[in-house]
Formats: sequence, structure tokens, C-alpha cells
Amino acid sequence: MGTGWYAAKAAEVRPGSTAVVVGDGAVGLYGGPAPVRGYLPDLTGRIDPGKIFDLSLPLERVAEGYKAVDERRAVKVLLTP
Repeated sequence: MGTGWYAAKAAEVRPGSTAVVVGDGAVGLYGGPAPVRGYLPDLTGRIDPGKIFDLSLPLERVAEGYKAVDERRAVKVLLTP
């Protein structure tokens, strides 16, 4: 782990030029479980999957879904049982 000085040296920053060092220091990330189960009764059946998913396929055609994403024909695939 280096400091901003080492990063600038490695990037060969010359006197008079500008360098921005991002993330030079201690950073913490904290999280925990979200209370989502309490919202499920209100949300069940209320989300329009057409606004989130751009391709819907039955589960047995999952390979086609992966192919569509790989070929950039889809971003989010909804698989239904």
C-alpha cells in the first residue's frame, strides 16, 4: 500500500502538472441487513417487470438469456418458472 507521493511518482507526474489522488487514506464501509421482509406484502404483484427487465424467458431457456446478454440484445433477463 503506497501513499499519494508514491502514486504520483509511479505515474511520472512532473512539477507544474496536476494530479488527483483518490482513496489515499483509511476508508470504512459499514452495512447490515435491510428490513425488506416487512415491505413484501405491500410490494407483491405491484412491480411492473417491464420497467426493470428487457427480456422475459421461461427458466428452461436460461441459456438463451445468457446469450442475449452476451450479444448485447438484453441487459436484464427475467426468468419465470
